[in-house]
Amino acid sequence: MKQESLFTYVSGNAYPKEPGYQMRETSYAAAKKVKPTAKTLRDSVHNILKSKAMTADEVAAVMRESVLSIRPRVTELMRQGLIEDSGVRRENESGKKATVWRVK
Repeated sequence: MKQESLFTYVSGNAYPKEPGYQMRETSYAAAKKVKPTAKTLRDSVHNILKSKAMTADEVAAVMRESVLSIRPRVTELMRQGLIEDSGVRRENESGKKATVWRVK
């Protein structure tokens, strides 16, 4: 079976401007559910990173949101070319090194 692209079109618009999904029913359902809030969250993440470079976990803490909601928005911003890896790493709550993101 041929592997489909990880990200595909959603409502006529391509990832990363809308949440991506894998070619699975559960993945599509998750993308569809988050779609109404994804742009607002993405815009909020971008605005926070304008003031200070942070990890996704740090942004989630500032926003009082789940990091599981914020990490995909960070990836979308990176794929849109709006933020970049600062080259700095900081430990997150799990003790692992995390990328510190900054606005381009």
